[in-house]
Amino acid sequence: MSNKTSLRVADLPQNTPTSFELRPNATELDAIKAELDLLGLRKLSFVGKVEAEGKKDWILTAKLGATVVQPCVVTLEPVTTRIDVPVTRTFLAEWADPEDEEFEIPEGDETEALGTEIDPTQVMIEALSLALPLYPRKEGAELEKADYTEPGKQAMTDEDAKPFAGLAGLRDALKKDE
Repeated sequence: MSNKTSLRVADLPQNTPTSFELRPNATELDAIKAELDLLGLRKLSFVGKVEAEGKKDWILTAKLGATVVQPCVVTLEPVTTRIDVPVTRTFLAEWADPEDEEFEIPEGDETEALGTEIDPTQVMIEALSLALPLYPRKEGAELEKADYTEPGKQAMTDEDAKPFAGLAGLRDALKKDE
């Protein structure tokens, strides 16, 4: 999608919110669908506002709605999910980049560095990618038990992979002997 939705920070009014309503057309939906590797994307909407937060910072609040189709992690059949989530991003003028290379962003952190523009389209795509189910599963789809091994050998089972399970039985047998 183009930057036609970008809002220049210098042009935003300090004392009144700037509203936006994004409803991508079919071509834009196809581009987002391809970017997020989805089987389908419908009814995408992102409605909200950008307003001043203090003297230099800005906050974007919106509601994201979409119907997405992803492959089931078990059967690869299409799974349709409706997403309706609130979205908040705070753009900070005095953003401090972490010095440590292995810095981990805390979960739920909704802050970003304030640039010259705030682009609701970019926030929408990012929020949609974060809201997608990680492991979409078709109702009733379950992994079947499968044992793999070399021909002529006994396959290792899930119980074999739990070495302490046998110790519990041994402990119980020893207590009975006492």
